[in-house]
Amino acid sequence: MATMRTATTQWKGALLDGSGTVSLDSSGVGTFEVSWPSRAESANGKTSPEELIAAAHSSCFSMALSHALAGAGTPPTSLETRAEVTFQPGEGITGIVLSVKGHVPGISADDFQAAAETAKANCPVSKALSGTSISLKSELL
Repeated sequence: MATMRTATTQWKGALLDGSGTVSLDSSGVGTFEVSWPSRAESANGKTSPEELIAAAHSSCFSMALSHALAGAGTPPTSLETRAEVTFQPGEGITGIVLSVKGHVPGISADDFQAAAETAKANCPVSKALSGTSISLKSELL
C-alpha cells in the first residue's frame, strides 16, 4: 500500500526579503523557518530546501544500505550518513555528496563499498534526485 507524506510552506513577501515557515505535517514534528538568505548565504538558525533534501537523502540512503547489508547476512551495528547538497544561486542544486561510515561486522571494505554504491543507486530519494550528480564516500570502521 502506498503512503503519502505532506509538508506545507507559508511564505510572505518577495524572494529576497521574504520569509516563511515549513511544517512537517505528516509527522507533526515541527515547523521550521526558511528564507532566501538561509538558502544562499548562512543558515542563521533557519532551514532551506537543500537541508531538507539532505535530511531526506541521508535517511533514505541509510535505510537502503542497512536493508541491503542485513539481506547479505552482515547487518550493520551502526551507520552514520551525511548528505551535503550544494546549491548555486542562479543555477540550482549542483551536486550531492553522500558520506557514510559504518560498523559492519564480518564484511570487507570492498563489499561495504559495493553495498553502499547499490544503496546510492536504488534508494527512492536517489532515484527522485537522478537529475543531479550524486557521489559517494564510504568508510568501514
